[in-house]
Formats: sequence, structure tokens, C-alpha cells
Amino acid sequence: MTNTAMTNTEFDLQGVCHLAVVCEDMERTVDFYTNVLGMKLSKTITLPGGMGQHFFFHMGGDQYLAFFWFKNAPAKAPGVASSAVLPGVGGDIATAHGSMNHVAFKVPLEKFDEYAEKLRAKGVVTGPVLNHDDSERGASPEVHEGTFVRSIYFFDPDGILLEFAAWTRALRPDDVNSAPMTKDGVLANSAVSA
Repeated sequence: MTNTAMTNTEFDLQGVCHLAVVCEDMERTVDFYTNVLGMKLSKTITLPGGMGQHFFFHMGGDQYLAFFWFKNAPAKAPGVASSAVLPGVGGDIATAHGSMNHVAFKVPLEKFDEYAEKLRAKGVVTGPVLNHDDSERGASPEVHEGTFVRSIYFFDPDGILLEFAAWTRALRPDDVNSAPMTKDGVLANSAVSA
């Protein structure tokens, strides 16, 4: 789904080059991303001074998911630096300021249900399929004219929240309809522009 109205006039940004996250066990990470999700391991780097490793997995569209393994990294902190629960299962999905909440992989709409079943068949625990819409709940059990994206969420072996997302329609100017909040939870005085 391409929306030409979203053209950047300041910089020729061409999507995500890579997203870098930290894993606890690079061997386990390589196994999950290559053997479960089918990504190609495309680049491996040994960091200087025995600091660790930095590996790149091709996600498609010349975009990469990169992992650091640091010899002296702090332990993971679910509910702080990563989500403690799967969206749609119940519980708080909030994570700390500056954390990465989740990585969404764009998948074809016509393959969405097949891919959800394929994850489960590979033993991956998933949340329910969420058909995101603008309702009060934010999602519905079925696809309808207000649905803009279908999602299914799951964790990788390190507890990194992942999503398969399939757009059901192009985003429109009327999809921008909320003013931003300040850090105190107050509506900002800025106007919403589409």
C-alpha cells in the first residue's frame, strides 16, 4: 500500500535501513530468525576488544533487523524495557521511555491468516489476531470497513515483542485525528495536521 501524499520533502528517506536490538544468546537468536521466521543472516561483525557481536538479518525490501550481543549487557527487564504481555491477551503493554516496544513486519494481507497458523505450527505462542480499527477498544474480532491493519503478536526467545502486520487499506488524511499529549498527559496546544 503506497500513499503518495506521505512524501517527505525534507529528506529522501527510503524506509528502515536496520533496527538494532540486543539479545542474550546470539546462537539462539540466529536459530529463531533463520529457522522459524526464515530470514537470511546477511552480515556478522565481531566487535572490537571482545565487546561482543553485531549480526544483521535481511527482512526483505533491503531492510534489516540487527542484533547486538554484548558480553557485559544488563539482564532483560520485562515490563520496563520490553513488553511483559502479548497485546490482546490482557495486561499492560507499556514499556519505559526510550525502549523499543515492538518490531512489526509487514506481511501480505492475502497471506496473513496462513502466516498466523504457520507461526503456531512452528510452536510459537501468539496472541489473538487483532483487527485494528478506530473503535473505543481499538480492535475488533472481525475485519470490517473501519479496519486499517490486521496484526498478530508474538515474542522472540529474548522476549522481544514482534508483530506480523497486514495493511487492509491505505492510510488517509482523516486517519490523523488526535492532538499529541504532553509528558503530563495533557493535550498539547498544537493543531493536528494531515
